[in-house]
Amino acid sequence: MIALENLAAEGQASLFLILAGVAVAALLLGAFWYGTRRTARRRAPVRPGQQPPAAQRRAQSWETPENDPDGGDARS
Repeated sequence: MIALENLAAEGQASLFLILAGVAVAALLLGAFWYGTRRTARRRAPVRPGQQPPAAQRRAQSWETPENDPDGGDARS
C-alpha cells in the first residue's frame, strides 16, 4: 500500500517560519509605505513660466548644425 508521511513541519520550525514570513511581509509593507511618502514629498518640477529669467533665456539654447546662425562648425 501507500506509506503515509508527515509532510508538515514540526512545531518549533513551523513557528519560526511563520514569524519569519510575518517579518518579511511587515518589511515589505513598511518599504512600500516609506516609498510612497518619499515620492509624495518630492517637489514638483518648476513650470516654464515660473523659472528665473536666466533659465528662461536658456530654454531655447539648443541649436543643431542646420540651425546654427554662424553657419559654421563648432570645431573649426
